[in-house]
Amino acid sequence: MIETKPSLYDFSLKELMQEIQPSFRAKQIFNWMYHQYADDFDDMKNIPNALKVELSQKYIVNPLNIVNKEESTDGTIKYLLQMQDGKTMEAVWLKMKDAQTDENGEVFQEAKYTICVSTQVGCKVGCTFCLTAKGGFTRNLTAGEIVAQVVTLKKDNNHKRNRKINIVYMGMGEPLDNLTNLAKAIEVFKEDEGLCIGAKRQTVSTSGLSNKIDKLGEMDLGVHIAISLHAVDDELRTELIPMNKAHNISSIIEAVKRFPIDTRKRVMFEYLVIKNKNDDISSAKKLVKLLCDIKAKVNLIYFNPYPGTPYDRPTKSDMLAFQEYLINHGLLCTIRDSKGIDISAACGQLKEKVEGEI
Repeated sequence: MIETKPSLYDFSLKELMQEIQPSFRAKQIFNWMYHQYADDFDDMKNIPNALKVELSQKYIVNPLNIVNKEESTDGTIKYLLQMQDGKTMEAVWLKMKDAQTDENGEVFQEAKYTICVSTQVGCKVGCTFCLTAKGGFTRNLTAGEIVAQVVTLKKDNNHKRNRKINIVYMGMGEPLDNLTNLAKAIEVFKEDEGLCIGAKRQTVSTSGLSNKIDKLGEMDLGVHIAISLHAVDDELRTELIPMNKAHNISSIIEAVKRFPIDTRKRVMFEYLVIKNKNDDISSAKKLVKLLCDIKAKVNLIYFNPYPGTPYDRPTKSDMLAFQEYLINHGLLCTIRDSKGIDISAACGQLKEKVEGEI
């Protein structure tokens, strides 16, 4: 049995002040963790040695190690991260917009980044198009392991604490299957004394656990929600996402209607487009009808094939025709850029590749 210790990233500032006395030391340590990205107690220069020794016996600072990373030509970096128990999962650094410079070469707008965060080792949902599902479910991540992904990637990319970043819970695992730890991480990210990442910069992507969409809504955390819809009828959606038998399209739509949404925002519906499965105009018509009563935005995603998958990538012309139909019938619709396509076609691929070499 591998011995593990609680990570300091598991604690809010208030909780840390109860764990560490005097409380001003907790604030100093919190500052080291989130402003200086200190990975170890020895890095915390103004903390007394006796306290460092005491804390190191009970806690670990960062529970993650970078095992491997791959960088795309578009600036996307996929990380394989190992936890104290030896288990691994992925997080992705996504460059969304390049820095903007004036005629003198001075930067007037910083580059914009998003971090794609995992919430589980493996996944219970079992989507037939997803590589992560092939390995089955191992365990939930702790709140600290979720938080540490963002700190680790910010540090590795020299991204200062006060620079804005977006978080999407779209990595390995179903976030709402780990709702307690997810909610805790969301609150820790929001801490003014920490990374200060507001709820409006955090998006929870779910495969559609309708009862837990309601629970997340009741928590009123202020985060955005994205629904992985991928089909417009229950027959196809059950093929793609077997848990659709328990949480069908109708139950998901009703839960979304109950979810507290900022009146200025829209609910994101992710629609993975698969050749000859859901890429026809008939599906587009059904999607318009399905979302007619929701302030929605549809994000069309190219399916990127990986070895062993029975599904194919749609043609660009079919993708554009699908988008055009939705827009012409009143739905806001974008096509997601395929980030990092040269380094990985699917979430879970780096993990499978590296572990296959060991």
